[in-house]
Amino acid sequence: MPAPLMHIDSSPSLPREADVVVIGGGVVGVFTAYYLARRGVSVALLEKGRVAAEQSSRNWGWCRQQNRDARELPMATKSLDLWEKVAQETGEETGFRRCGLLYLSQSDHELAGWAKWRDFARTVGVTTHMLSAEKATERGKATGCKWKGGVFSPTDGTADTSRAVPVAARGIMAAGGSVHQYCTARGIELSAGRVSGVVTEAGTIRTRTVVMAGGAWASSFCNQLGVRFPQAAVRQSILAVAPGANGLPDALHTARVSLTRRGNGGYTLAISGRARVDPTPQQLRFSREFVPMFARRWRSLAPGAFEGWRQGHESLRKWVLDDVTPMERNRILDPKPDMRQIRLTYRRACELMPELKRVAISDAWAGYIDSTPDGIPAVGEIEGIPGFILAAGFSGHGFGIGPGAGHMIADIITGSEPIVDPRPYRPERLKTVAWGKVAEF
Repeated sequence: MPAPLMHIDSSPSLPREADVVVIGGGVVGVFTAYYLARRGVSVALLEKGRVAAEQSSRNWGWCRQQNRDARELPMATKSLDLWEKVAQETGEETGFRRCGLLYLSQSDHELAGWAKWRDFARTVGVTTHMLSAEKATERGKATGCKWKGGVFSPTDGTADTSRAVPVAARGIMAAGGSVHQYCTARGIELSAGRVSGVVTEAGTIRTRTVVMAGGAWASSFCNQLGVRFPQAAVRQSILAVAPGANGLPDALHTARVSLTRRGNGGYTLAISGRARVDPTPQQLRFSREFVPMFARRWRSLAPGAFEGWRQGHESLRKWVLDDVTPMERNRILDPKPDMRQIRLTYRRACELMPELKRVAISDAWAGYIDSTPDGIPAVGEIEGIPGFILAAGFSGHGFGIGPGAGHMIADIITGSEPIVDPRPYRPERLKTVAWGKVAEF
């Protein structure tokens, strides 16, 4: 069962030209086009399947500053402010609420790490509260457990993954841009080494600026241009339960299981960081670059199967622009969920919060979380190809920081002062090894 997702209509016709073409209808691509359109820039958004149908509707829905890596925190902070404005700007509800995020722990080591982050956050004006054992147990009373401590981040929140990005996509069209679903971008045309157009399955759009925000497909697309973008994805399985459980927190993280209240009153359940590594040609190609990441995260990862190979998003093959591409053969990445993981997640959740025993699993799905070797997004113009901007590798954090990323990219394109410093995200950094640079959170 795929994750629940709101349907939107596409623009009626493909433009012959545009100031900017954005490839990829996930959260980053949509918000890039959204902020460009609101500035009067002629922009076309291309999505090979449905807007937000891949990881942008398959995540937890958390919009957080808490425990962000220092390089991502400024973008996370700006994104929270932007999330608040989207509903007002579009006149539609995104489900965003600053409900606060609750973290509970029985580990002294984990609590010490959170306290260290709290001390850092104070230096950049971010508020987070360490909880004593008494306060943590009170806030976590739905669990019936005594906790050693915890963290509560009151200004963080969640948004509705089933509708937030589609709402922003409709905002693109309302502002004068266009959105084209089931319209694959097959490749880029260059003139004198510079971007001059995008070849789609429905025709060519003349443009001088392209944003590649294709999520887990980005590296294979870049490979067509001879661009080496080290990217790998893991398959994470998540479930949702029906409405009916009462008295639970809006958003809770523990080492055993995490939950998030959904827009319909049900809950999303997941085990943080737990994922399957499906071998693919692309993973083998970039295996050396990802050794530092694997060394830090291996306890949460397990060997997968050939699901990733079958999906085709991490292929090394070259394709021609006048024939069907792998993106058209697989419009939406909808990998099989790990049902063993789903059962474990549900069992853990029911053990921790018995109230969940009253409700049944309503949906279960999997998604591919694409990452860079250091766990920080790659955003910026690719050296040697003027007009080609990469925006990918958001490493499981894209939904929360998507508005800030999109705003920053729109700033760069229009020559405005960037909303945050773009230098930590420049793709060129990935030419060096990631030892000592892997994101902590």
